[in-house]
Amino acid sequence: MIVKALPLSGAFEISPEIHTDKRGYFFEWFNMEKFQKETNVSFQPLQFNCSKSTKGVLRGMHFQRTPHAQSKLVAVTKGEIQDVIIDVRKDSPTFGQHYSTILSESNKNQLFVPKGFAHGFLVLSEEAEIFYAIDNFYAPDYEEGVCYNDPELKINWMLDENEIILSDRDKTYASFTNASLKF
Repeated sequence: MIVKALPLSGAFEISPEIHTDKRGYFFEWFNMEKFQKETNVSFQPLQFNCSKSTKGVLRGMHFQRTPHAQSKLVAVTKGEIQDVIIDVRKDSPTFGQHYSTILSESNKNQLFVPKGFAHGFLVLSEEAEIFYAIDNFYAPDYEEGVCYNDPELKINWMLDENEIILSDRDKTYASFTNASLKF
């Protein structure tokens, strides 16, 4: 597995080494020992989630506050998404910055999202299935979010605004400046 440090402090993109032959392919999805050696980050998943969405669905920008903050390892098992993270840690040198990448069933890349980051994705294919490994349990009373199209963040979403489908909850999130960014 190839681990690439991203411009946002503590975030990584992982590309697996894929072994292909006439039967198909095999790759190691995650290896805690190798990941820790490459990143100096201890990531021990406690919960595994899967979501399925159709084209244009944008889920985000979500995070959980301390003591229920979560690190995530995100991968796509079907389709293609634009995955976006925002550093919401006020004491971080990359506070307020975001990173965007394409995760898909064909590239098999994964995104490691550390605690203190808002996370969201936009489905670019007709449908997509997303798999998450998470190191802390879901705690709805500690869930927060940031408005996905806040002009201050300048996120370049890959679909037109009129193609984006949001949940009622995701429509209510505050601007980045007004969000509750407590860790």
